Amino acid sequence: MMTASASPRAYDVLLIEDDEADAMLIEEALEARGTRNLGRAQDGVAGLAYLRDEANPRPDLIVLDLNMPRMNGRELLSVIKDDESLCTIPVVVLTTSSAPDDVTSAYKRHANAYVTKPVNLDDFERAVQSIDAFYLETVTRFPKN
Repeated sequence: MMTASASPRAYDVLLIEDDEADAMLIEEALEARGTRNLGRAQDGVAGLAYLRDEANPRPDLIVLDLNMPRMNGRELLSVIKDDESLCTIPVVVLTTSSAPDDVTSAYKRHANAYVTKPVNLDDFERAVQSIDAFYLETVTRFPKN
């Protein structure tokens, strides 16, 4: 739990979520946490386009739904983790599925955290803080070419 004197570091987040109500809740939680830039995509195809567009800030964190149209989160997670320029970005999977196969599959694809919907904001915050503590504070940001 964060103390009143400990303020989280602001960072860039890409939210890839097709459900508008869920996206608004997640955005609110991230903005309350002090997110610097919040990018948004409604499916895996748009998320990948965002990530590959050099005009966009490189996210420090990706929040990814699994069940989306066009390219689902499972496919996108594999693409991200197989791409040398994207694989170091931590990914929090945020989905309705608590099926053991989905959880195992996400971690095999190198997801950094797995949180189920309906979004428990405390669990989501703990997942982000855990990534923050172990990765985001020490990450070396790659310069854009």
